[in-house]
Amino acid sequence: MWEQIRSNQIRSAILVAGMALILLLLGYFIGLGIGSPIIGLIIALIIWGIMTLVAFFQGDNIILSMARARKISPADNPRLYNVVEEMKIASGLERIPDVYIIDDPALNAFATGRDPKHTAVAITSGLLQILNRDELEGVIGHEMSHIKNRDVRLMALLTVLLGTIVILAWYAWMFAFLGASNTGGGRSRDRRGGGGGGVQLFVMIFALLLAVLAPIFAQLIYFAVSRKREYLADASSALYTRYPEGLASALEKLARSETQLKSANKATAPMYIINPFKNKGMSVSDLTSTHPPIADRIRILRSMAGASMAEYERAYTQAKGKGGIIPPTALAGAGEDVPLRQPSR
Repeated sequence: MWEQIRSNQIRSAILVAGMALILLLLGYFIGLGIGSPIIGLIIALIIWGIMTLVAFFQGDNIILSMARARKISPADNPRLYNVVEEMKIASGLERIPDVYIIDDPALNAFATGRDPKHTAVAITSGLLQILNRDELEGVIGHEMSHIKNRDVRLMALLTVLLGTIVILAWYAWMFAFLGASNTGGGRSRDRRGGGGGGVQLFVMIFALLLAVLAPIFAQLIYFAVSRKREYLADASSALYTRYPEGLASALEKLARSETQLKSANKATAPMYIINPFKNKGMSVSDLTSTHPPIADRIRILRSMAGASMAEYERAYTQAKGKGGIIPPTALAGAGEDVPLRQPSR
């Protein structure tokens, strides 16, 4: 599992670096608008740095507050706490996450935190009421995987970076628009300067394109990261519980629900086990979807003949017609399949 975590961290660093590059380009063109590209870069880095520090040290509390989650003790819900303890042991985490309940009839759950020592899992009261023990283990195992693989920290950082890019893109748009409108007044001086007006116009057009495309590309990267990690978390849940049918059955119940989570928003949507928005007519396989199609996830889990990363990769390849969802390092250390256990009585 540590090889898998390392592989995920390397890929995550590459994606974060790509989004940071978009941010720096935006800062550069904002700097052109105010007359100093260096100042624009510094402003972009300062804003990103502040927001990243806030996300790292207080992101979990902010997300839990936005979700209107309340912390509970073992006495409040012994069954839930017992399942969390079992999945903590199965996943090898060093600390039991704090447990929260969201008082909402919608069906959903998520995990958050900055590292395995500062984590929490949250589940809606509606989901808690309809799941049997096997299904609850599957859902909690899925969320434990996000903690184990450091997904929760990555998604918090990407959320902050995406938000920063969107904010700076708006300013880049405004500076580019103002710069383009001022180009006309300087045409006579530009002609004497040897065609500088054409260069300035090109810069303004490029800045406009960057301002429009940067947040779109950044968001697509963000969603792509989220979708892939949902498959990896499903695979890990099957490994922890040795009963992939538990998570498959839970996802089936989640898919049938038409109740939308009241506290959900676009920033936190990728944190949940399924997309919390119930927009009719919107394809779940759309590029802007935060999660892979639930039908695909269920089909893959029910195609597993054993409990291992290699078996999930086989089932994924069979269902999707392509492989590569599990990092090669994780497959190399997968070992023999563990037999699936019988459902709880």
